[in-house]
Amino acid sequence: MTKEQRNALEIAACKVRMGIIESTHAAKCGHPGGSLSAADVLTYLYFHELNIDPKDPKKADRDRFVLSKGHNAPGLYAALAYRGFFPVEDLKTLRHTGSYLQGHPNMNTVPGVDMSTGSLGQGISAAAGMALAARYTGNPCRVYTLLGDGEIEEGEVWEALMFAAHYKLTNLCVIIDNNGLQIDGPISQVMSSYPIVDKLKAFNFEVVEVNGNDMEELERAFAAFHGEHDKPFAIVMKTTKGKDVSFMENQVGWHGKAPNDAEYEIAMGELKARLAGLEGK
Repeated sequence: MTKEQRNALEIAACKVRMGIIESTHAAKCGHPGGSLSAADVLTYLYFHELNIDPKDPKKADRDRFVLSKGHNAPGLYAALAYRGFFPVEDLKTLRHTGSYLQGHPNMNTVPGVDMSTGSLGQGISAAAGMALAARYTGNPCRVYTLLGDGEIEEGEVWEALMFAAHYKLTNLCVIIDNNGLQIDGPISQVMSSYPIVDKLKAFNFEVVEVNGNDMEELERAFAAFHGEHDKPFAIVMKTTKGKDVSFMENQVGWHGKAPNDAEYEIAMGELKARLAGLEGK
């Protein structure tokens, strides 16, 4: 990836973060913290990695993406909107009565959503099934799924990982957003899932650990996924919850709370300043 391409991705990620703030503020509810921590990988996936076409969201050989941590729908919706799947203006309808953009992704109403999710642990299970089905049908697609580090406290997650390893689903990429915080506090205190990397390796996964808020490191991780391996692949991303909004960063209270009017102005001001700096490079 060239320096210009990387900068373009950083610009897109900043716009995705602005979409997250815009939508949760308009809804007066939602989950901005984890959406912001995952904004970079969602941008990398939708603007660089995935074989997709916004004009043909159901094309048969498209890569599949499953947001296993479904409450981070504001981040997914923002990435889809800025990628052209639906109008960016619709982000302001998040969670409104009659809107197709509800609090968790719905594959029946939202263009570009491959699986309805919300119950934690079920998304990765669906993704593993998709990967096995693709193998049986000869579909060359790859399947990607994004989990939260709090989500992996769910036993169903480890059943799905065992399933993926048993069937050697090399077309499956499991991504874990390790921002260190869940709704009730630090994961290390609520129910520690550490050491995450060692556990994934013990479940017979190929694993890389990267800074998930750095496009260059994300490029390295996905390049490794595309390399030779005979196991399912996992990327453990160290990220900052609430990334790029100063008063939200590493604050557990922003897991599931929307910014009020004053907080919205501060957040958008910071993101607009960052966008201007990136566009001026």
